[in-house]
Amino acid sequence: MKDKVTIHTLKRQKQSGQKICMVTAYDATFARVFDEAGADVLLVGDSLGMVVQGHDSTLPVTMDQMVYHSAAVVRGTKRALVVGDMPFMSYQVSVEEAVRNAGRLVAEGRVGAVKLEGGAEFADVISAITRASVPVMGHLGLTPQSVHKMGGYVVQGRDEDAARKILEDAIALERAGCFALVLEGVPLELARQVTQRLSIPTIGIGAGKYCDGQVLVCYDLLGMNPDFKPKFVKRYANLYGSMTEAAGAYFSEVRAGTFPDEEHSFKSKPIRLVASTPEPTDASAEPEKLGPVYGAPV
Repeated sequence: MKDKVTIHTLKRQKQSGQKICMVTAYDATFARVFDEAGADVLLVGDSLGMVVQGHDSTLPVTMDQMVYHSAAVVRGTKRALVVGDMPFMSYQVSVEEAVRNAGRLVAEGRVGAVKLEGGAEFADVISAITRASVPVMGHLGLTPQSVHKMGGYVVQGRDEDAARKILEDAIALERAGCFALVLEGVPLELARQVTQRLSIPTIGIGAGKYCDGQVLVCYDLLGMNPDFKPKFVKRYANLYGSMTEAAGAYFSEVRAGTFPDEEHSFKSKPIRLVASTPEPTDASAEPEKLGPVYGAPV
């Protein structure tokens, strides 16, 4: 097995030009698959609210849920760095609460780092969390927790003022102590300039090829949601179709009585079972009384 990935590994990858591979995971099984396939980073994203729980946004996801899923992913991981998302309102209320919740993801969820959305306005939060010895990954551009403020899931930084703000925010997050930065839903030229300006790695999703790495939601790259077809997603499999076909075959065999067959059944030596005759009961007998240990009157 290759050496365990740390935040320092990612920095060396940027310096050497080696691209960083990041993918989301929400349970131990998927974590094991992606870890063995060579992922550098597994992101336990609050996107689980949409792809696992069926919500229309990430906003309903709670800290308890993030801790639960993070711990499951860590149990399935040997090499990759596991990063846990800080969900909506887990860090926006106060610096103290942000540090406490980041600590929960590390202590209870066992992650190696946390990720939070937002720009320079959260620099004090990031600094405080890093002072508590918790590495922080930033997230700029299309930030799903701000979906209502942005007016939907739309590309960010297309005009000069908006692009300049994203660049300034990226610099502020690096200075605040972020070890890496996710750029989501921004033009590739802006992502290129941000990547060149920062000494920390950038990881893109819908941000073009110039970032230091890429991240996709695992259900998207595996083709498990046929109704979700954004421009930035490339499907590397069609598991929705494969799983539907497999399940249909199983149901057909059950209904036909061909599964389970002899191959899938347990065997034993020939035995002859004779049912024992139960002792006759007296219907008129007084019911047995329960003792006080069961809380019933004697």
